[in-house]
Amino acid sequence: MTTPTLFDLAFTLAAPFWALLILAPGWRWTDRIAASPLPMVPVLAVYLALAVPVFPQLWAAVSRPDLAGFQELLRLGGGAGAIWAQVIAWDLFLGQWMYREARELSIPPLVMGPLLLLTVLLSPLGVLLFLALRAATRRLRRPGATPRHPAGPAAKQRT
Repeated sequence: MTTPTLFDLAFTLAAPFWALLILAPGWRWTDRIAASPLPMVPVLAVYLALAVPVFPQLWAAVSRPDLAGFQELLRLGGGAGAIWAQVIAWDLFLGQWMYREARELSIPPLVMGPLLLLTVLLSPLGVLLFLALRAATRRLRRPGATPRHPAGPAAKQRT
């Protein structure tokens, strides 16, 4: 298979799983699939197919990271493709984790759908927003937690 084909294949293999997480969150098979590491395996196989031919350059870039080394790696089709496949696999891992956490915390699918879509496109932003939502949800669900009065504690005591 050619490098461009493998590059395209990385996302193509992950897309159906993202579709399940976003579009079919209540389906029981989605829960089972999201709990499994297997959806990442085909993407990781693409990673290996792209990484093995450029392994010396890949190893040089990751073992002594500097900008010039990564720029050199990205100039190689297989290097850019390997990094892309790694990102796709990692994003899918994050998406599956976010999905499971959201189900456990009863975060509505209408909230999670856009967050998962943002994670597919720009994972750092999606994950940061999810972490903030997760923290807020946990704080509100803590036993004994009471919502703060908008006017503060002093206003509470006067009533």
